[in-house]
Amino acid sequence: MADFDRRTALKGGLTASAVGLLGTATISAADAASGVTEPKIYGTAAWNARPPSGTIEVQNHKPTYIVVHHTVEPGNVTDYSLEHAFWASRSIQNFHMDTRGWIDTGQQFTNSRGGHITEGRHRSLEILRGGTRHVLGANVGNNNSTCIGIENEGLYSTEDVTPALWDSLVKLVAYMASQYGISPEFIKGHRDFNSTECPGTVLYNRLPELRTEVGKLLGSSSPRVDLPEWPLLKPGDSGPRVRMAQELLRARGFAVPADGLFGQSTKDAVAAVAARHGLERDACGATAVTDETGFLGSDVWPLIVGSGTDLRALKERLNR
Repeated sequence: MADFDRRTALKGGLTASAVGLLGTATISAADAASGVTEPKIYGTAAWNARPPSGTIEVQNHKPTYIVVHHTVEPGNVTDYSLEHAFWASRSIQNFHMDTRGWIDTGQQFTNSRGGHITEGRHRSLEILRGGTRHVLGANVGNNNSTCIGIENEGLYSTEDVTPALWDSLVKLVAYMASQYGISPEFIKGHRDFNSTECPGTVLYNRLPELRTEVGKLLGSSSPRVDLPEWPLLKPGDSGPRVRMAQELLRARGFAVPADGLFGQSTKDAVAAVAARHGLERDACGATAVTDETGFLGSDVWPLIVGSGTDLRALKERLNR
């Protein structure tokens, strides 16, 4: 995450290429007019948010994507009260402002394990209700101008979300999609944009279910995602996908083995590619807990594949 929106990573257009790979689409005005009810959302005043330290930028366009995150910290707590949700919102804001140096909370909305939804960055609720503009956040590195983000309290790498969190997530995403005319296909996870574990493998794997449930609330047909996503590879992984990544890195001049083991030299090579192209190392707030240096994901894969490569075929091969 970052408190600015760098539209390019190599002064050439990573944001543009990422959007091109993910595609663009909206639902029609008729489909969007499904009358999705606004869920209960507590504004920044309700949880006693600090005032932002700078001007909140409101862009004169709608977001393209709805992006799902997990907070990592606070973790998988069992305090499901509204009071705790407010405390978590304050904790996140303090971390983003005092440690990250951002002007305000990075994400536009926060969803607690008790299913309580709070406004994150100031003015996000007001602008969402208008349905025509976008509060620039700081939750998807290099893509903040196209993404509206939801932080879901907890860590979902191996554990599932609570039923209350899931229910509120479905309702919030459906409301966002209805307000902005966003097709369910464009409900994404943070890892679809940056090389990060976020929103956790378990929650990420439930995104097809989320798209389906949101589609039902919108009254639209079952969503179809035509293009598979880039897989996330991490140090310690092994197998054919790692070997393929190593072969691509070797073709770029990196002295890594093609043994299918994501070891230190592969990690160093991936980190070097990211640094060379100006990608943010701390693309996710979760990096405060887990070092994600050297993760190979959606923003790095396009940088190591050769020109003229059939990206669809490569993605399909990687996702087998």
